[in-house]
Amino acid sequence: MAVKLKRLKDQTIVITGATSGIGLVTARMAARRGARLVLAARSEQALRQLADEIRGSGGRAVAVVADVRKQGDVRRIAKAAQKAFGGFDTWVNNAGVGMFGRVEATPVEEMRKLFETNFWGVVHGSLEAAKHLRRRGGAIINVGSAVGERTMVLQGLYSTTKHAVHGFTDALRMELEADDAPVSVTLIKPAAIDTPFPRHAKNFLEREPALPPPLYAPETVARAILHSAERPTRDLFVGGGAKAAAALGYYLPGFTDRLMASRTAREIQKRDRPPRRQEQDALDHPSGQLIERGDNEGHVAETSLYTQAKMRPALVRLVAMGVGLALAAWLRREPQNSASASTA
Repeated sequence: MAVKLKRLKDQTIVITGATSGIGLVTARMAARRGARLVLAARSEQALRQLADEIRGSGGRAVAVVADVRKQGDVRRIAKAAQKAFGGFDTWVNNAGVGMFGRVEATPVEEMRKLFETNFWGVVHGSLEAAKHLRRRGGAIINVGSAVGERTMVLQGLYSTTKHAVHGFTDALRMELEADDAPVSVTLIKPAAIDTPFPRHAKNFLEREPALPPPLYAPETVARAILHSAERPTRDLFVGGGAKAAAALGYYLPGFTDRLMASRTAREIQKRDRPPRRQEQDALDHPSGQLIERGDNEGHVAETSLYTQAKMRPALVRLVAMGVGLALAAWLRREPQNSASASTA
């Protein structure tokens, strides 16, 4: 069955993890484009502030204080969407937490808590969304990661949760396609993004963690998410760096293992200052603030030509055709110019 998605201005969109980083930028961008929003996060104060901000600018939004680790809370998000807007058209599973440290140095109970948010939160949201969207059609968009394709050293457990999200998303997509359900299922795979991710991550390193380059702006991910809300998309890397890392790991796995094991790969993920206090991590405590960007060092790419090209393949083909025709015309003229020069 062909999946038809509405224009953003005609949609109600659920966004989990809406008060920070990618979720916050996506919510604000969707509101500017006219979408009705159901905003979910653990921090009540930040959530109310965001909803008030959107309504104050003429948008429509409701806030739902929810922890995606709890299936009952996720059901409340869907009920709030039904009560406020008669349902929803797109569900974005964005809530997630980072973790830095060696696998062997990470307590198993902390691993389980990370899976509860990053994996089971996506499962709870996807199943709730699928139950509703089977009837009316729409999109489920799961925010994975480039490290769900190729594990990053010192982010081993976080990478593992994103591998699990990748597998679950593929499985759900195939089942919905087998049932001819009018639901698009998308996996978004960002590179390192300039958000408070390192600051909010659970950290078992001896120094404060850092994101490895290249870094991209959270707007690059938000644009990819909203593109997928309007156009059925299987998966989408955000940032050419994400695609390059995945390709390197696929075609040269042994070399990539050695590269990841190097001192350089480890050191670029550490800052020259001691770690923050552990009670600041978002695995155990909501951030409580509306923060889009992080204090990450180095250059941040505001756009990704690779991702833009993937989102507009027809335009890329048209440009390539134009370049080809121009080149062909130049090549046809070149022999004539050479002949004229010889005659002279």
